[in-house]
Amino acid sequence: MKIKLLSSIAILAISLFSFRADNPIRIVFFGDSITQAGVGPTGYITKMSSIIEKEGLANKYELIGAGIGGNKVYDLYLRHEEDVIAKKPSIVIIYIGINDVWHKTTSRTGTDADKFERFYNALIKRLQNTGAQVVICTPTVIGEKNDNTNENDGDLNFFSGMIRKIAENNKVKLIDLRKSFMDYEVKNNIENKASGVLTTDRVHLNEAGNQFLAETMWATIKNL
Repeated sequence: MKIKLLSSIAILAISLFSFRADNPIRIVFFGDSITQAGVGPTGYITKMSSIIEKEGLANKYELIGAGIGGNKVYDLYLRHEEDVIAKKPSIVIIYIGINDVWHKTTSRTGTDADKFERFYNALIKRLQNTGAQVVICTPTVIGEKNDNTNENDGDLNFFSGMIRKIAENNKVKLIDLRKSFMDYEVKNNIENKASGVLTTDRVHLNEAGNQFLAETMWATIKNL
């Protein structure tokens, strides 16, 4: 009886192991306050989780937010070991740059272009050395006017161009959020408003903005 019982337990254990889901693809979203809010009830990471669930892929992915308000690219570099590498991600989505530009005009603490590029390249290398796949994003908007009259449009476009070049030089996937958001504004911001279409305050996303960001990111992530 005892032998039969042990055999039954062994067979059951093997069966359970056979049907156990594979380890999920762990994705860490690394960024600033937009990503910090991304795990909230209407945040873009939460929205993406809903999209994944609707597509029947909930067991395949694990999404982790690693955003801190006010962060710039050098802040990400300083905390990447504890907040990203320690989580052993399969994929890291870097979404940074808004504060590097915005804080130049709000508090004179933005990031010079040469320092931005050096920190970004160093961050990518450190993450790639762990075996994680790195995906980087251009910044979205600081003001939603669609005719290039927002105060920071020039710098945002310049930094976005720099990030596109960084992606090319490091052979990493790019999600061009700047282009996607501006295309959306041209089509949908008929009144050329500074906020209220995708953002609450020209920068931080409203629910529609979070949904659009989730859909835009997911369109790339699902094909990695």
